Amino acid sequence: MDLRTRLRHLVLTATALVTAAAALPPASAGAADAGSRNRHLSSGGLSALIRYTEHGVPHILAKDYANLGFGTGWAQAADQVCTLADGFVTVRGERSRHFGADAAPDGSLSSATKNLSSDLYFAGVRQAGTVEKLLATPAPAGPSRQVKETMRGWAAGYNAWLAQNRVTDPACKGAGWVRPVSALDVARRGFAVSVLGGQGRGVDGITAAAPPETGAARTSVVDRERAAAAAREMFASDNADMGSNAVAFSGRTTANGRGLLLGNPHYPWQGGRRFWQSQQTIPGELNVSGGSLLGTTVVNIGFNDKVAWSHTVATGVTLNLHQLTLDPADPTAYLVDGRPERMTRRTVSVPVKGAAPVTRTQWWTRYGPVVTGLGASLPLPWSATTAYALNDPNAANLRGSDTALGFAKARSTQGIAKTLRRVQGLPWVNTVAADSAGHTFFSQSQVLPRITDDLAQRCSTPLGKVTYPASGVAVLDGSRTDCALGSDKDAVQPGIFGPSRMPVLEDAPYAENSNDSAWLTNADRPITGYERVFGTVATRRSLRTRGAVEDVSAMAEKGGLTVGDLQRQQFANRAPAGDLAAAGTVEGCTALAADRPDLKEACGVLGRWDRTVNTDSAGALLFDRFWRKLVASVPQAELWKVPFSAADPVRTPNTLNTAAPGFATALTGAVSELRAAGIALDAPLGKHQFVVRDGKRIALHGGTESLGIWNKIEPVWNPAGGGYTEVTTGSSHIQAVGWDGGRCPVARTLLTYAQSSNPSSPHYSDQTELYSGERWVTWRFCEKDILRAPGLRVERVRER
Repeated sequence: MDLRTRLRHLVLTATALVTAAAALPPASAGAADAGSRNRHLSSGGLSALIRYTEHGVPHILAKDYANLGFGTGWAQAADQVCTLADGFVTVRGERSRHFGADAAPDGSLSSATKNLSSDLYFAGVRQAGTVEKLLATPAPAGPSRQVKETMRGWAAGYNAWLAQNRVTDPACKGAGWVRPVSALDVARRGFAVSVLGGQGRGVDGITAAAPPETGAARTSVVDRERAAAAAREMFASDNADMGSNAVAFSGRTTANGRGLLLGNPHYPWQGGRRFWQSQQTIPGELNVSGGSLLGTTVVNIGFNDKVAWSHTVATGVTLNLHQLTLDPADPTAYLVDGRPERMTRRTVSVPVKGAAPVTRTQWWTRYGPVVTGLGASLPLPWSATTAYALNDPNAANLRGSDTALGFAKARSTQGIAKTLRRVQGLPWVNTVAADSAGHTFFSQSQVLPRITDDLAQRCSTPLGKVTYPASGVAVLDGSRTDCALGSDKDAVQPGIFGPSRMPVLEDAPYAENSNDSAWLTNADRPITGYERVFGTVATRRSLRTRGAVEDVSAMAEKGGLTVGDLQRQQFANRAPAGDLAAAGTVEGCTALAADRPDLKEACGVLGRWDRTVNTDSAGALLFDRFWRKLVASVPQAELWKVPFSAADPVRTPNTLNTAAPGFATALTGAVSELRAAGIALDAPLGKHQFVVRDGKRIALHGGTESLGIWNKIEPVWNPAGGGYTEVTTGSSHIQAVGWDGGRCPVARTLLTYAQSSNPSSPHYSDQTELYSGERWVTWRFCEKDILRAPGLRVERVRER
């Protein structure tokens, strides 16, 4: 019997055993689960079958949710143990203990600027039993039994991998902070992801908040206009470290009448918010493929044999502030309808490497924690008369994994919509979906504070009257109970919007989002009528949105689309900023060159540039460096001669204003910068935009947000090292999915930074090289395709 035959025999035998277990009658299945739990508590017993296909993608087969979680935890640990372990140090509040108080965390699980503030926050979460209370909340407001079982299994799988394998990744080899975890640790990590857009933004301000000292100023003054600008900047999509594109095409636009979906999330290339690919199968119960955020027990973005979905970071503002009127006799008490209410003290102590433990007190109110700032640019001082409390409804939301699990089981876009209505668990993303019957779906179904425009009008403080219109950040009068958020009848938790209030678009020829608000999801069917907290209507769109709508509307109009068209769109690498402004730049450059002969070469290079950001594009790097400098120094209102018009939102604003102050400085600065770095003005982009993996340069295409590139990457400029030498964030888990009428979806995928962060892994950079060459992975969904994979590797993993 040859190796291929033996592997096939092993897989078929294991599949038969798993299928038989899944087919037990309910009473027997319950008894089997109870026995499994008892064995787990004593001598173990969880197991899974993992089949590895090309590029290290695991196809995990298990008999139930606990065993599926086990296989997922094992396989994630095998690829990403150091990154995962680092995240668990964060949610335990132990970064200062291991890495020092002043070092900076990687930002994956909060916006804390130092380990100490991160630890004080997460130690406070632990001390308050926040996640334990959420786990004890009955579904649907709390997590389901199935999700809790996957968490239990994931922790067991991670721990079993640690016990049975040697860590070889130099990032944590031999480190004492790589330790076993509990299901509660897994849930706490999920909580951290849920509050990223709320409490996670305010960690520094929450942990630094302290009552004013005796004799301090009795009032605090916040510069309202600066605060409005800071809030607008903070919640602007083009300043976020995560973004995405996604488009669904209906059967009216495709070659076979079935739907198509292209998902292109822009997420960090390093750290704990990386995606990881897998297929999860419980025979007769679940069969789903796609990408999971590390530490997640389910597939977050993916597809099954009937429906595919992706997410884009939404514009909904997931927090609001309540301005407190303090008791004149006690700055740690606040007035509500004239009656004083004491704040709750939460005193937290964290160990610090090489120093004494640090103890701080956090202050909590009926609205949430007192916060003295949202980032450095939006201070919220605590005076003798005024303080601010941060409300984050996602601090009561541990339902994200149930949402993903519901998507995984959905049989259509209607199943996606039903899950969103029932679970209401997505904190900060939109959903775009397509199905095999040809339907499309978009929804901005977020867990948002129930800030209606009417409430903001009635209850905004003077600060809120400028921040809410500018950014969607409401600042409400916390001294009045008639300013409470209220509740929608169809909402699963108080103080949030119910599903009937969400922006939704169904069965449009295309539904596309590139991190702008829901308004222009389809240019022919704009979505209106939602509250300001969800986003804006009839306002200027980003260049990425404008370019995307131009591209996908043209694709839909052309029709006859296939998965191949999605692949071509992903790597078209058109630069909308170049289409709009390159010709004007050349004209302005030529005028300047009359007095500056040293610019003549640059004018010629820009004139010959093909307006793309492919690796062989000559002139792309020069335009990139010029454009970044220009948009950083010239306000949008002065950048274009033709202003934005809501009647023509895709094509306006336009016509570059080369007379704008800063144009000449940006152009001459870019030319001087490249020459000083020894970079030719007409150098191919890929020669100076690359990453180094295993000592090898891998050229990268794509480009930055301000250029409007669909295939977005945000590279790190290092002129001394040869140009852009690393990527912080950008295209990550890409999937192009369709159906051809058979049982197996037609899917092409890419994980741009590959499955493993371990340099010794064969899957450390293999997909990065595919990405560089604009090549794709043909996904193996059905058993027959998995078993045909070259180099198929099968592992039966179990607890000992």
